[in-house]
Amino acid sequence: MKKFFLGLAALGMAITLAACGSKTVATTSGGKVTQDQYYSSLKGTSQGKQVLQQMIINKVLEKQYGDKVSDKTVTKQYNSYKDQYGSQFKSVLQSNGMDSSSLKKQLRSNLLLKEAVKDNDSISESQLEKEWKSYQPKVTVGQILVSKKSAAEKAIKALDDGQSFTSVAKKYSVDSSTRDKGGKIPAFDNTNTTLDANFKKAAFKLDEGKYTKEPVKTEYGYQVIKMLDKPAKGKMSDHTKELKEQIWNSDMSNSDKLHTVVGKVLKKGNVTIKDNDLKNVLDDYLSPAAPKAK
Repeated sequence: MKKFFLGLAALGMAITLAACGSKTVATTSGGKVTQDQYYSSLKGTSQGKQVLQQMIINKVLEKQYGDKVSDKTVTKQYNSYKDQYGSQFKSVLQSNGMDSSSLKKQLRSNLLLKEAVKDNDSISESQLEKEWKSYQPKVTVGQILVSKKSAAEKAIKALDDGQSFTSVAKKYSVDSSTRDKGGKIPAFDNTNTTLDANFKKAAFKLDEGKYTKEPVKTEYGYQVIKMLDKPAKGKMSDHTKELKEQIWNSDMSNSDKLHTVVGKVLKKGNVTIKDNDLKNVLDDYLSPAAPKAK
């Protein structure tokens, strides 16, 4: 259930650097800890430097691309994750060390980074053609999930005997979230990373109205799949926008690509490090030896 959050680019950190000052952070029987002491100690650690890097990156991303990412867009993406996990959403957040507020902040950071990728990524015709080969418009399917192959075979026989997919799903499926809905799951395309690969492969082979004649073995058990809606693929020229989106989304998982893009964004951001002890904190991104995009 963690797959969705693990797919987010690493732009969120669990801590933030405290502002410098003499204000007391904590008191003990052995004396007090001030903000200055805390800052001095933290800035010398690799984690502290990573936090500062991230704070700077977020600042420049917000300045350069903030007007392209609306609160509405962040909320829409947040709600899509919330709908997907349903009643387990809160526990998934907790297992990833997050709450609703931190997730929204991370989603915004990732959306800003994606805008930077789009702005600094020149997509060639050959890249579009390569992406087109695996392109599949969003399809909608129904599925029956069971734990044993024999149960899946019984469900398929019932379908062969003329029983409706809805009734068979209700009778056999162990997926409580879909069995009373004819097994219907949210539409998905070739870029989906939350569904089992065998499930997607079997689904995409089906014509509209057809169902799998053999049980499909997946990480969840055995599944019977019916294609409910399968739009025609059409011509590549009709899907240029979607293909570019898929390439950009793929680049969001490419660490070398992100490294290069962040370096370009930082150079435009006129960043000046005032603390001499931290003057090299951005060298990973700005030095000539920084990784190049593949």
